Amino acid sequence: MSNQAHDRTLNRRVFSASLLAAPWALSLASPAFAAATVGQAAPDFSAPDTTGKTRKLSDYKGKLVVLEWTNPGCPFVQKHYNGNMQGLQKEFAARGVVWLAINSTEASHGDYLAPAKFTGWLGEKQAAPTTALMDESGKIGQLYGAKTTPHMYIVSPQGRLIYAGGIDSIASAREDDIKTATNYVRQGLSEALGGKTLSVASSRAYGCSIKYKT
Repeated sequence: MSNQAHDRTLNRRVFSASLLAAPWALSLASPAFAAATVGQAAPDFSAPDTTGKTRKLSDYKGKLVVLEWTNPGCPFVQKHYNGNMQGLQKEFAARGVVWLAINSTEASHGDYLAPAKFTGWLGEKQAAPTTALMDESGKIGQLYGAKTTPHMYIVSPQGRLIYAGGIDSIASAREDDIKTATNYVRQGLSEALGGKTLSVASSRAYGCSIKYKT
């Protein structure tokens, strides 16, 4: 092996080791989920929003609903909250879509934000979810098989799960990749609003692993 080839191999190994060692290490979730299954009824749930009011998924039956698992401390979330996620929220809120941002980070983890701080972060980012839900127990996330932040789901007006997976097609934390990726959420919502079957109903979610309570 030449010295240049040896150096390239060594660099790849060092990069891979540093990536795995990072606290936010990239997680690629399997498209197969434990309980929530595309094409089946989306499991109902209730959770407090950041004001303490209890919200139920079934309260929004008759509307398209997006479930967005999030964690402000995750670089992959930060990538999309430099404008991409907020743009989606505002674009589809104007078309009657309900958007639920769900934080399943357990309370003892360093990334945890109490409800007021989570609300503050969303305000700083000029985010526009319909509401933000607290799931410190992780029960809702585990019910849906949510693995990463972000992890995205779309529920039909009839209450069926019609999409589960990544926000887009490029699994990276690089903001520059947004413009060349296929945004599966925008594509799916646009198709659903047009009365079409989703061309991509599931994909591999990517991001930081959800910090579930153990």
